[in-house]
Amino acid sequence: MPEQAGSYNSIVLDHFNHPRNMGEMDRPDGVGQATNPACGDTMRLFIRVERNRIAEAKFLTFGCAAAIASSSITTEMIQGKTVEEILMITKEMVSEALGGLPPTKIHCSVLAEDAIRAAVADYRNKDSSPHPSPLEGEGKDEGRGKKGKRS
Repeated sequence: MPEQAGSYNSIVLDHFNHPRNMGEMDRPDGVGQATNPACGDTMRLFIRVERNRIAEAKFLTFGCAAAIASSSITTEMIQGKTVEEILMITKEMVSEALGGLPPTKIHCSVLAEDAIRAAVADYRNKDSSPHPSPLEGEGKDEGRGKKGKRS
């Protein structure tokens, strides 16, 4: 059954017709994806983190108007917040920020909550991977001249 614009409020329609921060991010710090298996709506959220704060957020979403609007408002909700603060965002908060969603579209705000958690998990996984020590490799050529021979 096709969606009817009359079932959405002006905030949802604005974010659907004029999505904010839509597009793929080059070299994100974290990427999270969430899919609703029942309808197939999929949200991919990209985050760039600087000093533990979300410096930039972008999204790509395949889905209905409510899914796109939920994705759009989520990027606005998380920018400038700390990683810990965005983990506190719930589907209810996303729906509330949109001025409410029809009961049959609440699952779209669940996509946003799940994508946030997945993006943070990806960021933390990347951030905790071993980084070479700045001192690593030093001392190997101590006492050697330009050609690697002992002076």
